[in-house]
Amino acid sequence: MDTTTQLGLADSYGRVATDLRVSLTDRCNLRCSYCMPEEGLDWLSKPELLTDDEIVRLVSIAVRQLGVHEIRFTGGEPLLRRGLVGIVARTTELAPRPQVSLTTNGIGLARQAQALKDAGLDRVNVSLDTIRPDTFQQLARRDRIKDVIAGLEAAQTAGLTPVKVNAVLMRGVNDQQAPELLEFCLERGYELRFIEQMPLDAQHGWNRATMVTADEILEQLADRFGLEPTDAATRGSAPAESFTVHGGPQTVGIIASVTRPFCGDCDRVRLTADGQVRDCLFARTESDLRTPLRDGASDEELADRWRRAMWKKLPGHGINDPSFLQPTRPMSAIGG
Repeated sequence: MDTTTQLGLADSYGRVATDLRVSLTDRCNLRCSYCMPEEGLDWLSKPELLTDDEIVRLVSIAVRQLGVHEIRFTGGEPLLRRGLVGIVARTTELAPRPQVSLTTNGIGLARQAQALKDAGLDRVNVSLDTIRPDTFQQLARRDRIKDVIAGLEAAQTAGLTPVKVNAVLMRGVNDQQAPELLEFCLERGYELRFIEQMPLDAQHGWNRATMVTADEILEQLADRFGLEPTDAATRGSAPAESFTVHGGPQTVGIIASVTRPFCGDCDRVRLTADGQVRDCLFARTESDLRTPLRDGASDEELADRWRRAMWKKLPGHGINDPSFLQPTRPMSAIGG
């Protein structure tokens, strides 16, 4: 098929990507055990990273020519990117104006929340797997829970709402802490979403047999919080299954990426910090935009390369297939 005639980022299975996840850096100031080893990783060098101008140009092509209307800046830890506020401001000035959000571990958010709001950022997702300081240090290998909680509070105060909290439960570490984490979020008006641990750790230590499943999480929460599923028809391409708490209006979400994959409704595409298009979080191949961009390719040529990259997207991530192979890049280098 001649993808040059396509208006958006369609694939051969009829899905159209309208949600772009942009990694701004592969660096992180935590060392979460389900993501990377304690000593960290070999980070990308500065020349390998897209510049601020290059990021904004590619985002602009996605919005103006390819039908993308949601931008999520991620990392690594995107707050470590010095030009973050400027990138957000330039992105929110695009026409049509996309919805712009940020996924962060929250460290440093207390200092930047208001500036990000003033730049036009709509909301944030903050990773927080526990509210116990000792468990946080065990998981993240850093004593920074106070900074994360301060970041959540600052985001709420700045109006970066709804403030969403992402949590991963690890067997034998925080797997019994779901109720207290939900209580914490309900009391403060945060929207909590539990995410099944995925095979994206740099150590390749993921084991499905020890993964805490969505059903286990729901079993912990259902009776105590009177959970009831919301209207599935309103879910669309959202990855989270949503449940009302005590009849609503507050909700909790479960993202069952492994046990109940939602690949058939996926509308996401990813751009790594070094300018590679990934059509799936678990893809083992990438399409290079950085080289043609730096070699003088026009916006139209870059858009066409992007279309062609998406057209070959597979029908699903294949985690449940015996032949599944984990991506060589870990989550910190892909961008969530």
